[in-house]
Amino acid sequence: MRTFIFSLVMLLNIGLNGQAAKEAKIFTTKEGAIKGYDPVAYFISNKPIKGTKTISHHWDGATWYFASDTNKKLFIDNPEKYAPQYGGYCAYGWAQGYAVKIEPDAWAIEGGKLYLNYNKGVQKDWDKDRAGYIQKADSNFASKIKN
Repeated sequence: MRTFIFSLVMLLNIGLNGQAAKEAKIFTTKEGAIKGYDPVAYFISNKPIKGTKTISHHWDGATWYFASDTNKKLFIDNPEKYAPQYGGYCAYGWAQGYAVKIEPDAWAIEGGKLYLNYNKGVQKDWDKDRAGYIQKADSNFASKIKN
């Protein structure tokens, strides 16, 4: 049932925001990338932490916010290490072939990479076969960004 609801939400999301998702390499909102959360905090603090407007950095077409200057420096030195996979779009969504928004508290670090999901319910489904979903998402994401 949860998968059906997620699929329905994805179709609505594509219908309403499909063009924006195709154009935006990084998922952003008015709050910035990852809805204003600090990407480095997931790795350093092992939890999502909201960044502050006074500590920011523009990278790859998006504004990223940080909880500390130290986290900002770590990101600047190696953004590919800390930026979420699939441009910050939902990992489960990309496994299904769709760019879908995320919630910052639905996350996991797998193989040293940050993955975000639509919500915690979707995260539970994604957790059942992370490796399989990552493989599918990697393939789908690679084919979409070539177009």
